[in-house]
Amino acid sequence: MSYIKKKRFLPGPTLVFPFLGNVIPLVTNPTKFWDLQSALAKSTGHGFSVNYIIGKFILYIHSTDLSHKVFANVRPDAFHLIGHPFGKKLFGEHNLIYMFGQEHKDLRRRIAPNFTPKALGTYTDIQQRIIIKYLKSWLDEASKSPNTPIPLRLLCRDMNLDTSQTVFVGPYLDGESRKRFNVDYNYFNVGLMKLPVDLPGFAFRNARLAVGRLIDALSVCVEQSLNKMKNEEEPTCLIDFWMQENLREINEAKNNGLQKPFQYTNKELGGYLFDFLFAAQDASTSALLWAIVLLDSHPQVLEKVRSEVAKFWSPESEEPLTVEMLREMKYLEAVAREIIRIRAPATMVPHIAGEEFRLTEDYVIPKGTIVFPSVFDSSFQGFPEPEKFDPDRFMEERQEERVYKKNFLAFGAGPHACVGQKYAINHLMLFIAMFTALIDFKRHKTDGCDDISYIPTIAPKDDCKVFLAHRCTR
Repeated sequence: MSYIKKKRFLPGPTLVFPFLGNVIPLVTNPTKFWDLQSALAKSTGHGFSVNYIIGKFILYIHSTDLSHKVFANVRPDAFHLIGHPFGKKLFGEHNLIYMFGQEHKDLRRRIAPNFTPKALGTYTDIQQRIIIKYLKSWLDEASKSPNTPIPLRLLCRDMNLDTSQTVFVGPYLDGESRKRFNVDYNYFNVGLMKLPVDLPGFAFRNARLAVGRLIDALSVCVEQSLNKMKNEEEPTCLIDFWMQENLREINEAKNNGLQKPFQYTNKELGGYLFDFLFAAQDASTSALLWAIVLLDSHPQVLEKVRSEVAKFWSPESEEPLTVEMLREMKYLEAVAREIIRIRAPATMVPHIAGEEFRLTEDYVIPKGTIVFPSVFDSSFQGFPEPEKFDPDRFMEERQEERVYKKNFLAFGAGPHACVGQKYAINHLMLFIAMFTALIDFKRHKTDGCDDISYIPTIAPKDDCKVFLAHRCTR
């Protein structure tokens, strides 16, 4: 009765099971579930649809304009960003996504030095060293069975976990800590897609406990970095740049006779670092896999990428690619942005309505509703021929990125727009450059292999099976 009252005239299931709602279809086949919600949202002029999941009324938004309305109203008396329908319980309290107002603005300001050109240059060197190491190991594996395709999803995930750990906390995780870290991160990843049953033996409980251990491990890294930066050593990873800036601000305030302007505990900072890791890990894995899929199916784009990369770097070169070189590679950047547009890794950005909110003239979102603005659906609105993979749309001559900017929501919008999007684009560009220069690759095509699977970000259904061989350029 509660569901029917809240649903009113909106498209959605006519009846739902008490309490459970439609959680079984969501867990067993999330792709089909969300495709149906999208189709329902498009079936009328309202631009959104509804459903009911484990005691929660949910609202799925297809319309770009309405998604922007949600993103622009993240505040205590409107929408709260939650990251996951049961995110606060899973991610813990010290989390960037739950912050509002001045406190949130101050933290984002202090995070900004982590993504300056100098910092990004430091990360670029780390990223490509790790990428090349893993690509060579993939080639070694492929050479043992050249007629057998290799599924790349877990390999990309392992590479990204190594990259993000090294970029974010550098030398502060030793070999044993990394092993434990990887195990716990896998618990977390599995728990994201399971029923939110917080009881011993269930995946959700394992994930919640794993997050606590991950944050504790990152808290130790924070303390070690802080001690290093107090000795005025040169930053070598993201947490170093962050602690260096924090110390600078604290010392500046003291020199001006002010009290210390802020105080974050190591555990709070560990929680914020975990946010970065979560954002960099799974979303990036998704983007790399779709890059391989889309480049394989568009050989003319692949050839243009290889030609541009060859002007700046070759596998025989001893000099790494620099941030300055990446900025010169306009077509490669256009390819990276088009991959993210057409296959937005995190397809939805869950929020909860903290209070009633008038979304349209004839519908008020009830308090407590979980709202899912679809950034994936927005990518197929506005842009000419949106279903077509066309990197040229992001070149300066076409200016589609400027004209249809509001529809490119893969990095979010409003006060919680992704603070690390330059890092994410750089990582995708570096991977494409190294992968296409070093490797000849061909997809193992089977029926439905490129269908979308939720893991929880999106990936090819077959885990991106590819034949790999060392590329001969001469």
